[in-house]
Amino acid sequence: MAKVKYKFNHNSLQYDKIVFTSKQKFYRFLTYFTATLVIAVIYNVFFIIFFDTPKEKGLMRENQQLATQYEVLNNRFDLVDKTLEDLQKRDDNIYRVIFEAEPIPPSVRSAGFGGTNRYIDLQGFKNSDLVTETARRLDKITKQLYVQSKSYDEVIEMAENKEEMVASVPAIMPISNKDLRRTASGWGWRIHPIYKIRKFHYGMDFTAPTGTEIYATGDGVVEVVEVSLRGYGKRVIINHGFGYKTLYAHLNGFNVKKGQKVKRAEVIGYVGSTGTSTAPHLHYEVFKNNKKVNPVHYYFNDLTPEEFDKMIFISSNSGQSFD
Repeated sequence: MAKVKYKFNHNSLQYDKIVFTSKQKFYRFLTYFTATLVIAVIYNVFFIIFFDTPKEKGLMRENQQLATQYEVLNNRFDLVDKTLEDLQKRDDNIYRVIFEAEPIPPSVRSAGFGGTNRYIDLQGFKNSDLVTETARRLDKITKQLYVQSKSYDEVIEMAENKEEMVASVPAIMPISNKDLRRTASGWGWRIHPIYKIRKFHYGMDFTAPTGTEIYATGDGVVEVVEVSLRGYGKRVIINHGFGYKTLYAHLNGFNVKKGQKVKRAEVIGYVGSTGTSTAPHLHYEVFKNNKKVNPVHYYFNDLTPEEFDKMIFISSNSGQSFD
């Protein structure tokens, strides 16, 4: 039974029964409903701000686990980076040095992937930066591993050809030179015997009687057999492969022809004084990757350490070359 409400009437000094119209009842109900709704909304907002729902707590735990896994993954990436860096250093400073191959340029090892929108599909999410950086780092390591793998393929191929390479390196002196008595002018600045000007001497001169045998200093193929009245005179160039070539100049005669395969210590010609020369001698040069290098550093099979020091002293003590 609904409660009846009364209101004190000061005029009649009696309590009059309060009777509400339908309109008043509607507004009264609307007021109570609105107030209740506002309180409910405030209560809900308060709990949303200051308290986490079970679902939100679960998502937060999941995010923490993902962050931990990401940190572990990054630590593994760091370990892979260090291991890969060690392999790259070994490759450039040990394996390729042994086989006399050029190291792989850093620009090739660290080359990135083309395309500015490569990771566009990973953008637009809450953790996009984290995911994008991980994907980028993984791509970089993958590229470096591919380059390193190809490098090892090359090293394996060079190792298989090592025996051939060892035989091809110009590792002996081009003429018989007991006690190093035939060593004359070496690598460096010298006075030209004819022009009497200071000129760099790219090679070594060995004095010997006309007709003295000249030897190929490594296995290879005769690339040039040339006769000239100037410059090198009669000369032979042998291509040894693996980036090596040797030149033998001022010859008196040839014992090979162009295109002929020769072995180390095989006679290829004879000492003379042809071209721009002042006396019978052999002018000898070594090329590595088409660049002239000091021949004295390649007499592996001929010289002891003491003999090497002696040859350096003799060859550098001359103030004038023979050509």
